[in-house]
Amino acid sequence: METSSIAEIKKELQQLHPKELIEICLRLAKFKKTNKELAHYLLFEVQNEEEYIRKAKEEISSRFIEMPTNSLFFTTKYIRKTLRIAKLYAQYSKLPQTEIELLIHFCSELKQYKHYWKKYQAIENLFDRQIEKIIKDSSKLHEDLQYDYKKQLENLTA
Repeated sequence: METSSIAEIKKELQQLHPKELIEICLRLAKFKKTNKELAHYLLFEVQNEEEYIRKAKEEISSRFIEMPTNSLFFTTKYIRKTLRIAKLYAQYSKLPQTEIELLIHFCSELKQYKHYWKKYQAIENLFDRQIEKIIKDSSKLHEDLQYDYKKQLENLTA
């Protein structure tokens, strides 16, 4: 199947009647779960970003509470899945502050369970990569926000 460019799709969408646009959006939402989640974010969550972040943090925290700790293999898989969920929330938002806040929360939750993985290099590396990503992303923000995030990072790495 041939794939059109974004510009071509945009041009075609501009020519459609609003009712046809609604049908296309609904069809896209039915096609894949992530499309439905993105549509939900754009329609219901985008107006209140703080509430969206709070809900995402709650889900991340609840996943850490439910984390299996009997096997390091399953613990690692579970941590990686939790990170993917956090990044998915950030991807829907597209705001760098949201991604940074979610990654800081993820890292702080992960640090609380350090006694489960303190000698496991894979999780240590995952933690370090997220810290590096937070530092890199926060360097692009306003100085006041950079300072706030730097303080939170100091608490994480201490």
